[in-house]
Amino acid sequence: MTVIDGLLAACLVPVAVWIFASGIDDLFLDFVWLWGWVRRRVTRGRAIAPPPEAALDSLPERRIAVFIPLWNEHEVIGRMLDHNIAAIRYRNYEIFAGAYPNDGPTIEALEKAASRFPRLHLAIGPHAGPTSKADCLNFIYRRMLEYERERGVEFDVVVVHDAEDLIHPEELRWIGYYSREFDMVQIPVLPLPTPFRGFTHGLYCDEFAEYQQKDIPARQMLGGFIPSNGVGTGFTHTALKKLAVSNRGLVFEPDCLTEDYECGFRLHRLGCRQLFVPVQYADGRLVATREYFPQSVRAALKQRMRWVMGISLQGWERNGWRVGFRQAYWFWRDRKGLIGNPAGILANALFVYGATTWLWARRAGAEWAMARVMRLLPAAGMSFLRLVFLTTLAMLAVRIAVRCACVNRIYGWKFALGVPLRVCWGNLLNAQATASAICRYTLAKLRHHPLLWMKTSHTYPSPYVLVSHRRRIGEILVSSGMLSESDLAEALRTKPEHLKIGEHLRALGRITEECLWQTLSVQQSIPLEKIGASDVPLRTARALPAAFTRRWHVLPFRIQEGRLCLAGTDLPSDEMRSELRELTRLQIEFRYVTPSNLRELTDHLLGSGRETAKKSSGSKETMIQALPRRSSRQSIS
Repeated sequence: MTVIDGLLAACLVPVAVWIFASGIDDLFLDFVWLWGWVRRRVTRGRAIAPPPEAALDSLPERRIAVFIPLWNEHEVIGRMLDHNIAAIRYRNYEIFAGAYPNDGPTIEALEKAASRFPRLHLAIGPHAGPTSKADCLNFIYRRMLEYERERGVEFDVVVVHDAEDLIHPEELRWIGYYSREFDMVQIPVLPLPTPFRGFTHGLYCDEFAEYQQKDIPARQMLGGFIPSNGVGTGFTHTALKKLAVSNRGLVFEPDCLTEDYECGFRLHRLGCRQLFVPVQYADGRLVATREYFPQSVRAALKQRMRWVMGISLQGWERNGWRVGFRQAYWFWRDRKGLIGNPAGILANALFVYGATTWLWARRAGAEWAMARVMRLLPAAGMSFLRLVFLTTLAMLAVRIAVRCACVNRIYGWKFALGVPLRVCWGNLLNAQATASAICRYTLAKLRHHPLLWMKTSHTYPSPYVLVSHRRRIGEILVSSGMLSESDLAEALRTKPEHLKIGEHLRALGRITEECLWQTLSVQQSIPLEKIGASDVPLRTARALPAAFTRRWHVLPFRIQEGRLCLAGTDLPSDEMRSELRELTRLQIEFRYVTPSNLRELTDHLLGSGRETAKKSSGSKETMIQALPRRSSRQSIS
């Protein structure tokens, strides 16, 4: 027997035992989930019914505070606020964003946003950052208490979000509705879809699709505590006060790397009622917080290392196991990755070695193959090998089938086909993250160093991804008082199929051109400007070829600080963006103008008809030369 054979023989039985025990655990949860699904099918009901629309409309809105903890988020926070404030179908809420005094760019971005949104309030921490997300949330909470004292009001609910989140338009209404009965309400969190080739982000899609549709609902059915997802979580003010009283006045534990998980357990221990809202659709869209998760290997490892340290290691240190069998079972499930992740890599290695040996053996002859296998398992024999192989293979097949079913519901069957490949990739990532987390945690304890906020960088979706998450034009018109509900209903009834509702309302004389583009500005989170021809330098207006500006109905009107401001009536298309990248490396900022304003500017500054075509062909070279060539950092906002 070779050295390799000896090592494999020593590892095979314990790995097989672990896979079998963990597989039984997973099968038990699969059975609970399947039983709940069958029961709902038989009774034709739902575990948690969505709020009735009549109740949402008739019940008074609860006062909600949205907390957004920040560190170095100046690149995304402005767009996040622009989009979500325009998309949220709720009125009675305020936003409290926390930043550190040594994070000047983020503070500047928040102050700029606050000048546009009176409901945004800045909370600056008492010390330099970064510390931890929990610490940031704590000084945001204190800022909210100051606001309550100043205004003589009290918030009913606090909702936590991050700077990369797409908040569903119905989220605050749903949380407000459920919070009348529950102390903590968790809205599902699901990654935005990315191309099939993005295995790292695709792994997040797989894991969250299964976790949010199977694991957490089964956990809720069995009476386990519901860990917060960190975003899309609503806490009643009463629950937060209980947390503060039980922890020296601190609502969130500042030393904890996964304060969301810890907070969920603490609330359950305090007797607070928790609710996870199942993955459901409203108006054809998933009611969930959507976001991009890390897409690079390095960022994914960093985040997963934080999860392992916070949930498994800190959770073990802080809470132990003496919590009763029911909750100890969930601790087991949350912490078993400490063994399971490295064991998964070892199992993969054994499989690869066995498969390679078998293929080689087919060429060398069956007798040689049998002798090598029996040397590997001299005591157990062939029957044990067959039993282990078939059992673990069956368990793996069930695990992958369940995950594929969950992924198919959210991302479609084509994306679900990649689940088996991403499972193998996930084993590698999780094993490395677990090993790094154990080493980092051990060193920190030995050196008595604190565990700092291991924050990942965030990416906010492009405008085209955001379109499906926005409020409808008619809804914005009605909510802003520019159109009555009866006029909207009549317009929807009589609208020709080929016309957009805004165009039809203009044709009916119900709204003006200015009114329609103000509404588009709110819906798309793009500023609307009224530009006078005398305010635009001729050289700036002709900075792009006239043929380009006529084709895409846009006009440059300002160049400053490395930015080219572009006025237009429609959201820039991908084709237009591609052409712009060939013309300039300046950052493009897009602004809405009304069609009549754009016609006025174009006719005055560029001329019209044959004169424009002649100027375009004659001066195209000079106009392109007026702009620097593109750079990989160019962006369009």
